[in-house]
Amino acid sequence: MPRIEFVDLNAQQRRILPDLERRLKDVLRHGRYIMGPEIQELEEKLAAFVGVKHGIAVASGTDALLIALMALGVGTGDEVITTPFTFISPGGTVALLGAKPVFVDIDHGTYNLDPSLLEAAITPKTRAILPVSLFGQCADFDAINAVAGKHGIPVIEDACQSFGATRGGRKSCSLSTIGCTSFFPSKPLGCYGDGGACFTDDEELAAKMRRIRVQGQDHRYHHLVLGINGRMDTLQAAVLLAKLEVFSGEVEARSRVAARYGELLRDAVVTPRIDPRNTSVYAQYTVEVDHREAMQEKLREEGIPTAVHYPVPLHLQPVFAGLNLPEGSFPVAESAARRVLSLPMHPYLTDAELVRIASAVVKR
Repeated sequence: MPRIEFVDLNAQQRRILPDLERRLKDVLRHGRYIMGPEIQELEEKLAAFVGVKHGIAVASGTDALLIALMALGVGTGDEVITTPFTFISPGGTVALLGAKPVFVDIDHGTYNLDPSLLEAAITPKTRAILPVSLFGQCADFDAINAVAGKHGIPVIEDACQSFGATRGGRKSCSLSTIGCTSFFPSKPLGCYGDGGACFTDDEELAAKMRRIRVQGQDHRYHHLVLGINGRMDTLQAAVLLAKLEVFSGEVEARSRVAARYGELLRDAVVTPRIDPRNTSVYAQYTVEVDHREAMQEKLREEGIPTAVHYPVPLHLQPVFAGLNLPEGSFPVAESAARRVLSLPMHPYLTDAELVRIASAVVKR
């Protein structure tokens, strides 16, 4: 049987190739590979899509988080509350700045930070709250923002997997003080390398983030603050501009794929639960299964790729051993880490492929 693609970037590229080639050739002609005109065009279109005043294109999703934390003044001795069930970047960027990541367990249904546990984690050292909108749907920002507002704490949305999703009709990246996303190639909106963006309605924070991404400069060789080299390449902006033209249609197609998966897998595995106030972009289609390794091997034999996001929660990673958070500290996150399995997900999956995947899962 032919192998099914986990993420099919080639199918997407065939669809957008004329516009993609035109935009890339424009960059090659004008030669402004750093901060070229496509950067401003992309920032304006991204901000309009999200529904905020400011979009700041940066070099990666990790840099977006780092820049946001720096703009809020997070540093040594501070604490930032986040989730243990995610990629390393939220906890890692906090620690890089000398602050302490404080983990809060997740909601079993959505895998996002459980807001009912949030207030108990707040201390006088809490400088920010950093929820992750995991697997394509937004965290419960209604509840999170209410707690944060009560204590005067800014909130950063890690929307690296949820760009294009909504909560209560509002777009991901517009739900908190600062929204951050990633344009890694496999994301629902991805470039052909690393890329990311920060979003805010706050004029002062926007200005700070723009300075931080260019080594803290307000003009050439004049550095107001410490910053990083966090600029997005112009070529990546050109790629994203071409992809943005078809993005809304791809989000709709992802929802159709997810709905079909739900029909086919309903009685076989635990399928994703989407909060009724949310829409999801299904950055991954993640189910829960028993005997995960055996399932992966069986699907591999049938030419069906899978992935596990994330097998080791952050509090159990060696880099965070100094936090002294042993196994059992966050039982919901640890259970999810043992059971989750992501199946192929992209807008170009055919019904025949979905039936084939589901059949292999069901007859495990």
